[in-house]
Amino acid sequence: SVLVGGVTVTNATLHNEDEIRRKDVRVGDAVVVRRAGDVIPEVVRVLPEKRPPAASAFVMAATCPVCGSQVVRQQDEAVARCSGGLYCPAQRRQALLHFASRRAMDIEGLGERLVEQLVEHDVVRTPADLYRLGLLALVQLERMAEKSAGNLLLAIERSRQTTLARFIYALGIRNVGEATARDLARHFGSLDRLLAADEAQLL
Repeated sequence: SVLVGGVTVTNATLHNEDEIRRKDVRVGDAVVVRRAGDVIPEVVRVLPEKRPPAASAFVMAATCPVCGSQVVRQQDEAVARCSGGLYCPAQRRQALLHFASRRAMDIEGLGERLVEQLVEHDVVRTPADLYRLGLLALVQLERMAEKSAGNLLLAIERSRQTTLARFIYALGIRNVGEATARDLARHFGSLDRLLAADEAQLL
């Protein structure tokens, strides 16, 4: 870790594989890091004079290091992704955290540590499984007392009363952020109408 602008930084973004190649960043390189917009740490450039003699070029993994699914990169995209979907524990964790986040379904008490356990013990496989959780399944998890479990179940139940826009956003559909979710909710008016829409109606 390094200190950048008064903040300790342990990870910095290179955005994507194309940027790694453009900046010629290799394994073992010393790099210059800055906080882009005073927020996100990014790699600015390599210090070639400090490059180790055996520094090797970066090679994108062909399979996901978590679930072993194939890593794919769409022709018109810069990002490579695991193709495992919710089969991949890492994607499942992130999908659940996004679903429960404040601007999505706003499920208070469903944080990283708890989601980690729910995925690790295969208690929850999809966001829908959250609504089938019972007290017994929760109290068996580490550091989950009956009162905490009860509070979480109440928070999950409360989340059923939400807007269509929040629900659409919570689903984590690629390229559907909050603004697009609001537009879809306004245009279709109900989940049934949205589900019945064909490709032409969605464009």
